[in-house]
Amino acid sequence: MRTALWVGVGGFLGAIARYLVAGLISYPDEAFPWGTFVVNITGSFLLGLLVGFFAHSPPLHPDLRVGITVGFIGAYTTFSTFALETIDLGGVGSFGLAIMNVLASVVAGLAAVWLGQSLGRSL
Repeated sequence: MRTALWVGVGGFLGAIARYLVAGLISYPDEAFPWGTFVVNITGSFLLGLLVGFFAHSPPLHPDLRVGITVGFIGAYTTFSTFALETIDLGGVGSFGLAIMNVLASVVAGLAAVWLGQSLGRSL
């Protein structure tokens, strides 16, 4: 239960950070979602940085580590987790699974959004 509270606090702060960062980004080309793009890329960088740092630093309390990575960065962007898991698959030599993860996630994600929008419009 204590870990869930850390995730909740991190998620609360991550969601606010996402809103603020995306709001600061100007949209020079309205056709491209620059705010989301910047949030996803900075979140991916931050998750990679923290995972690398945590692997070679003094142990951080597990609740705090999960609160930062799953809570804060998870609420800031879920794209970062997808990117890390894909890199991890490649890192252990599962290149086919890494490529499948990318293709399946993008295609299924787009299809799910289209289906959801279509269903939502029909209600």
